Amino acid sequence: MKKIILLCNSGMSTSLMVQKMKDAAAAEGLECAIAAYSTDKAAEVASDADCILLGPQIQFQADEVRAACPGVPVAVIDMVAYGTMDGNAALAQAKSLMGEN
Repeated sequence: MKKIILLCNSGMSTSLMVQKMKDAAAAEGLECAIAAYSTDKAAEVASDADCILLGPQIQFQADEVRAACPGVPVAVIDMVAYGTMDGNAALAQAKSLMGEN
C-alpha cells in the first residue's frame, strides 16, 4: 500500500483534495493511504511516505519539507488541478512521483 501525504498551512485546505484523490484511487483499484497535514508535522507524519504533495500556496516551503523528509519525493500540486479539486490529476501527479505511471 502506498502512502501519499498532502501538506498545506493547516491541513484544512487539502482535505477536499484528499477525498477527491481517494475517490480517484478507488475508481482505479489503487490501494493507498492518503492524508493531509500541516507542514509543521512533515517530519513526524511524512518521513516514511511514498510521496508528498504540497498545496500551491506553500510551494515556498518545498525545500524545507525535502530537508525534513530526506529521500521522499516532493512536488507542488498543479495549480489548475488544485483550483478545480481534480483528484484524478493530483493522483496522477502522485503516481508519477512514485514512478507508477
